[in-house]
Amino acid sequence: MAPTVYLVSGANRGIGLALVTQLVGREDTVIFAGTRSPSAAKDLEALKSKYPGKVHIVKLTSGSKTDNDAAVATIKAIAGRLDIVIANAGVSSSYDNSDDVSLDALREHFEINVVGRLALFQAAYPLLKASTENPKFVNISSQLGSVQIGSRIPFPTVAYGTSKAALNWLTAKLYHDHPGLIALPIHPGLVKTDMAAEAIAREPAFAHVPMIAPEESAKGILNVVHAAIRNEDGPKLTAFDGRIIPW
Repeated sequence: MAPTVYLVSGANRGIGLALVTQLVGREDTVIFAGTRSPSAAKDLEALKSKYPGKVHIVKLTSGSKTDNDAAVATIKAIAGRLDIVIANAGVSSSYDNSDDVSLDALREHFEINVVGRLALFQAAYPLLKASTENPKFVNISSQLGSVQIGSRIPFPTVAYGTSKAALNWLTAKLYHDHPGLIALPIHPGLVKTDMAAEAIAREPAFAHVPMIAPEESAKGILNVVHAAIRNEDGPKLTAFDGRIIPW
């Protein structure tokens, strides 16, 4: 049986690292772990040494055509295809309300959380088309990108929330533009990560929000990913625990 070939971006920490860690423990998997600083990815290097031939570290920088193309060339040379891409790399660094959010912060969030994801898709799509399975392009998104729910949450997340709303639309568009592809956005839950710690330091109100461990989030994400199929209704914004979140 041919292994399932994965690409996980933002794989050096948090949810991304938890995803890679869980995937390498499964049979018949090959994982390409994307990070913008491979030389500093010590945890990934440890996994690569522990699971020789299963983990390959590639340089990915959000929105960089050069890095994306080089990573895809490496994947093509080693595996010849991609079956599942989990686009996880993102940014959440602005905690301001709509009346004072920096326009530069808004642009940065769109550049990384939206443009960066599309750039990765464009680079990876030729290898997804080479999949012998039903190829999947998964965007780690957020319920803060839900117009019905996210806009009502009383936290200063304008830059992040609007970028995730755009990402949800983009993911649905990928689904409908490419009939052979399963594209889906997933809300990973509120996760205890370095990014969450930075958010709490900037906005103390976040400290009162219950959070889950990256391992729990990753387990749920993979359950959703592997159960995903194409259907006439199109994709759904789905939480790590299987809940459907309104757009």
